[in-house]
Amino acid sequence: MRFDKSSFGSIQIDGSTYEHDVIIDRGEIRKRKKKPSKKFRDRFGHTPLSIEEEIPWRCHQLVTGCGAHGRLPVMQEVQREAKRHNIKLIVLPTINAIEVLKREPKDTNAILYVTCEPSALPALVAPFLL
Repeated sequence: MRFDKSSFGSIQIDGSTYEHDVIIDRGEIRKRKKKPSKKFRDRFGHTPLSIEEEIPWRCHQLVTGCGAHGRLPVMQEVQREAKRHNIKLIVLPTINAIEVLKREPKDTNAILYVTCEPSALPALVAPFLL
């Protein structure tokens, strides 16, 4: 998988430009469907990543790119579920998440958030490794 460009509002993968959040599941790319998580929006000031979404759990490592400044909220239930599945969950700003995907693509799935404006919400998630 080739990552060509990433900027606020879009990401280019294998020559195709996506202007929405994407999920990479065993090499297949699809749009992130965040509607199930919208009910948590008021609690976080923005739609977080929750276990209500279709998260690509079939992997050993799940990389979550949380926007330009790492501000996509990742709910604790997602962290607990990753631990339960024995999946290494990596949460980083999207540009750093892409670097991890380039270095460690084997058995790694991803959720890449490309539409979070830096000033849209307070820093709710600091980059971390679980």
